[in-house]
Parts: sequence; structure tokens; C-alpha cells
Amino acid sequence: MDKSLWEAPYLGENREIFATVEVPASKSLSNRYLILQALSKMDGNECILSNMLKSRDSKLMQNAVSKILSIKEGMKTEIDCGLAGTVMRFAPVLAATVLPEDSKIRFDGDKEAYKRPVGPVLNALESLGFRVEQENGDFLPFTIFGFDKENQFTKNKAKDVIEIDIDSSASSQFISALLLCSPKLAQKIGVSKLVIKHIGNKLPSLPHIEMTVQVLQESGVQIDANYLNFTFEVKSGKVKLPDTIIEPDLSNAGPFICAALANSSGGEVRIPNWTNKTTQPGKYFPQILEKLGAKTKIEKRVLSVKSNGVINGLGINNPLDLSKAGEITPTVCALLALSPKPSVVKGVGHLRLHETDRLAALVKEINRIGRDAKIGDDNDSLEIGEYPESGLHSAIIETYKDHRMATFGAILGLRIPGIEVENIATTAKTMPDFPNMWQKMVLG
Repeated sequence: MDKSLWEAPYLGENREIFATVEVPASKSLSNRYLILQALSKMDGNECILSNMLKSRDSKLMQNAVSKILSIKEGMKTEIDCGLAGTVMRFAPVLAATVLPEDSKIRFDGDKEAYKRPVGPVLNALESLGFRVEQENGDFLPFTIFGFDKENQFTKNKAKDVIEIDIDSSASSQFISALLLCSPKLAQKIGVSKLVIKHIGNKLPSLPHIEMTVQVLQESGVQIDANYLNFTFEVKSGKVKLPDTIIEPDLSNAGPFICAALANSSGGEVRIPNWTNKTTQPGKYFPQILEKLGAKTKIEKRVLSVKSNGVINGLGINNPLDLSKAGEITPTVCALLALSPKPSVVKGVGHLRLHETDRLAALVKEINRIGRDAKIGDDNDSLEIGEYPESGLHSAIIETYKDHRMATFGAILGLRIPGIEVENIATTAKTMPDFPNMWQKMVLG
């Protein structure tokens, strides 16, 4: 455990929170737009991205794209993916799409990233005739080679439409990775259309795939998305991303708006530039917080969350389905851990393959403050038990180098005095100024 500890601000009784918080741009959108900006540039279409996120993940993607676009025939280079799922899954497909012959790029990252699967994306590229050299099975590190036009796939290709079957049960990013580059990927292998079909039993975080489809449509790409059988048809063609202003990150807004409930005396937190017309999973926060007892309102693109500090528990017979919005699970579970009733969240098994095993991490940290929690027998749910008679107690919250676990700890600290969070700096993954923003919101 990193011994650098951050003391979470605690207001105590009879002190409300009143704050307006402007959150930075969406990481998910920023990294998708960076890929499309690169593809647009290949077609001679320069575009400007405004309100670009400045965080570790976005910088890693910017560096990856820059290296990929600058590599020449016969060159080799290496890309650091850090712990960013979008970089380790999106950037290799971009590399395969644009690399000249006899060049190669090795992808590596943090040691924690070695547990995050990339295999389905690599297998899909190999099925299209690209050469991939894997050093660690379905995980980092691996090497992508420039496309050889004389490979066996090209020689044996008899169809003008190619279907890629991919199991994206572990992460929606597998499908998004292929979709983002698919119009240029189709050009590269000489077909008029790519059909990408999900063949797994479930498809988590569907809004992130909807986000990918939307940004492709904004870029003039002809795409037919069938969400009933999870099949996506993309025509070969040019990419023309227009100048774009990137939305604020609604998932990163979550801890701040949850503060109005987590604080014992409640209060009101306002988030400017909120929009209901979004594919971000954070759009579900208002309805979830209403269930938990808050009053929410969106007026002139400002979300207001008011609370008297009373958190309504869900009860074990009223599970909350977060299958469409898995990334907000740690934030919601912080409130549920503080609520007076037991709760169950379901549809979250895929979180075991995120930055860390988030289900195991949540269980451990909720237990650490004195409340029972466990992973459900279906391995797809999280159960939070009865509120302890002795109450909750202070603890050092471990983050596992996971930004969502760090903000989880900050939320707990609003109601439990003495909470400390190790390695709060891990929030730099998507929100570099989080500690100062949180301090300012709570203490003014």
C-alpha cells in the first residue's frame, strides 16, 4: 500500500454543503475523438478538438496517436498504455490500420495492466490478416506489425464484406476499438464493408458502444447499428470529424453530486453544462440519486442535486441494475455503504477486469469501515449487508491505483470522521485536480 495518505474532509453535524463544480472533459469521449481526429487527418481533414481532457489517460492516448502517425516504413517504436483500457485496446487497431509495411509497434503498460484482457481485439486483427506477436497471452505486452498486402488473408479473400465475430462480454471496449477504425480498416484490407458481431452472452456498458456509434456518425461514417442482435455494419470510406467541443465527464461529476447525500446535513451541489442528450453512463446519476432520496433538477443545462442528508437504502429485494453503467458502481456503492438498509447491485461482474478487480476491492473496503459486503453467488452482483449496530468507523481506504476507488474513499469521508485515502494521486488518471476540487467543494 502506498503510504502517502490524504485525509478526506469531514464536515460533521449541522454543516451543509453548497457548491457549484465544473468538471473536466469526458475521458471516454476525449480518447475516442483523438482516434477519429487521427483518421480524419489521414484523409486530409484537419479538425480542432476543444475542451480536451488533460489527464494521464488522455496524455497517454495523445502520445500513442502521435507515435503511430509519425512512424515510417522500416521503423519500430514502443507505446506506453499505462493502465488505460482505451489506449491498450483502441490504439493497436489504429496502428494496424495505418502502419506501413516492415514497421512495428510494441505496446506495454503498468504491471497492473497485465491483468486487463486485450485478446479479443488482437484475435480479430489476426483474423483480418494482420500480424500480431503476443508475449503474455491475451494481455500486454504485444507487438503490432505493418500490414503485408501479400499475406494469406489477402490472397484467399473471396468476399467483399467481412464479418468479425467477437466476444465482448468482458469489455465493451473490444467492439468500440474495432468500430472506431473500421471504415479505414476496411479500406486497408480491400473490402467495402466490415460487419462486427458480438457473440457473447452479455454486452456490458452498452452506452459506451452507443457513444462510439454516435461519434462515428458525427464523422460522416456510414454505420448501421442493430442493438437487438449486437451487429454493427460499417462501410469503407473517409472519416471527416468536424471541429468538436468535448462534453464534461458526467461519471467524474458523480462523486461531487453524491456529496449532497453523503454529507450528514445534506446540501446542494450544482454541475454546469449537464446534458440529457448524451451517451455517457453518468446520465443515469439523477434517476439513481432520486431513488436514494435526493431531489434533482436540470435547468438551463445545470444539474442541481439537493438532499437533507438522509440516504434511502434500496433493500435486498430491490436490486439496482448497473449493467449499462458499470463505471459509476464505486461511486454509487459509497452511498449504499453509508445507507441504513442493505442493498444489492447487479450486472457488474465485468468490473472484475477493470483497472483493478473492482468488486473485490469494494468488498474489502466496505468491510474495512465495519460493514458486511460480499460478491453475489452469481459473480455478477455485489451485496451490502445490514447496517452495523456499532456504526461505521474510520479506516485507511486502499485505492489499488484505481481512480474510482480513490473517489469512493472521499465520499465515505464526508460522513465517517477520520477516513484517509492512500495514493489519492491516482485520480490523475481522469481528474488531475480532484483533491483541490474536493477540498474547495467541502470547505469552501
